[in-house]
Amino acid sequence: MAISEFEIKRCEKAMQGFLEERRPPAHMRDQLDLGYRFDGQSIEIFAVRPSFRYPDEKIESPVAKATYVKSRKLWKVYWMRRDLKWHCYPPAPEVRHVEDFIALVKEDAHACFFG
Repeated sequence: MAISEFEIKRCEKAMQGFLEERRPPAHMRDQLDLGYRFDGQSIEIFAVRPSFRYPDEKIESPVAKATYVKSRKLWKVYWMRRDLKWHCYPPAPEVRHVEDFIALVKEDAHACFFG
């Protein structure tokens, strides 16, 4: 079962706050920007930048992902490793609220999300 409409609105509000805080200044956003998307039960945060080969094309680089597990009422936290696969985030593989996920990404204590 998908995330409820109420939960989606709550997540969108939290993600908008995160983007307002973390996005680069407006004059730099054509070179580097942040975005997010919902994909089923997951929220994915990604960076957007021009392709090195084709500067007119934009590419997305995954930053972090949280997947809601309704049966356990928690979010599983993932980061993308060099092998281009999502891996559980070892310091905190699960959090109760999407705001906790955002706090982990902001802190990035182990340099897994933003390097």
